[in-house]
Amino acid sequence: MARLHGAAFVMPRPWSQAEIAEMLASPFCFVVEDPQGFVMGRLVAGEAELLTIAVDPAAQGQGVGTRLMRAFLDELQRRGAETVFLEVAESNAPARALYSRAGFAVTGRRRGYYHAPDGTAVDALMMALQQPNL
Repeated sequence: MARLHGAAFVMPRPWSQAEIAEMLASPFCFVVEDPQGFVMGRLVAGEAELLTIAVDPAAQGQGVGTRLMRAFLDELQRRGAETVFLEVAESNAPARALYSRAGFAVTGRRRGYYHAPDGTAVDALMMALQQPNL
């Protein structure tokens, strides 16, 4: 997973194998996988967070992200999630489009939350999806 995450991300920085293992050691975290990508989430007391979604760059634009998102939302529904939230770099147009198509709406902004490799500050958008859409 760390290799795939590293191939898919520059900003925010990719997660290491140790960071992924630490996340997955939590009883609240889970992964939905596909040969071309994965989604990692966390669910606590009915509230879920999409921690990351990574798609192999060679498979981007081929519906893998949409398929993973649907599987993730289906898993959340099975687990009884009432709401799910995430954050995304404002500059990440493909991810924002994926989340919007899935029914997520912008609920807030974290100014200058991310830093691009050139040092430019990039806002994070907070997005959420309520249970009827799960």
